[in-house]
Amino acid sequence: MRKPLVAALFALVIAGAGVAPAVAAPVTTDGATTKTAVMKAATTVAATTKAAATKTSAAPAIQAVNFAGTVSLSNCSGSVIRFPNSEDNDPALVMTNGHCLETGFPEPGEVIVDQASSRTFGLLNASATRVGTLRASKVAYSTMTDTDVTIYQLTRTYEQIKSSYGISALTLADTHPVAGTAITVVSGYWKRTYACNIDGFVYRLKEGDWTWKDSLRYTSACQTIGGTSGSPVIDNATGKVVAVNNTGNEDGERCTENNPCEVDANGNVTVREGTNYAEETYQIVPCFGIDNKLDLSRTGCTLPKP
Repeated sequence: MRKPLVAALFALVIAGAGVAPAVAAPVTTDGATTKTAVMKAATTVAATTKAAATKTSAAPAIQAVNFAGTVSLSNCSGSVIRFPNSEDNDPALVMTNGHCLETGFPEPGEVIVDQASSRTFGLLNASATRVGTLRASKVAYSTMTDTDVTIYQLTRTYEQIKSSYGISALTLADTHPVAGTAITVVSGYWKRTYACNIDGFVYRLKEGDWTWKDSLRYTSACQTIGGTSGSPVIDNATGKVVAVNNTGNEDGERCTENNPCEVDANGNVTVREGTNYAEETYQIVPCFGIDNKLDLSRTGCTLPKP
């Protein structure tokens, strides 16, 4: 959620693809930017491998985090998701950020449901190879109020995707994440991962006109960049999605666009330059019922309503 695409491209070129965490990446990149992304990706993979080896003794059930089930959008990242009670014949869903919506950023207080869409997504396998194209039938839900999420309903079921490509959806965890948990942010746009831990949680995260509740803050190792918006944040121990990557403070400014600030329950403001954030996803689970149908009146559903 940073700059228009042309400005984002300019910033990436000038900064050498530096910290640009919250926004849709440019649809095209120049050679220098692509080279930088590839070099950084290689470094990240090596760091991730080393970190995983270090943590093995402390977390015995570590899952191998890969790209299977993630997707690339024209300007963001995302993932094919399911809920703990979803069935194989349910229409599949794709999750990304609210600010990645193809019709533009939802306004503060705006909630979009059941909006027609034919957007396409590039489906990736475990090694980040694009193996197919998925298509939306509608935007099931989208908002940038309290959270930053868009959920698309697809034209295919989970079973049809598995049959065609051998790829299963990622499951959303239905409980609040825990500080200190080892996580991986998986970007389908850049085909790159970022490994770190959950540093803590933010009572309110304010960026420009938008405010998000109970946001997840990364430790410093997760230096996500433009185009990682909408990436699933995966708990390394369970393989489940606990959040969706969305923003970071670039310049140390206070509560401006591209520079979110933390606000505690007493109204005290903290600015953490270079720190990146995600929005939790466990609260989405109670809002979808049988056949993956959105029902904002279901017990336990706290997502904003239209």
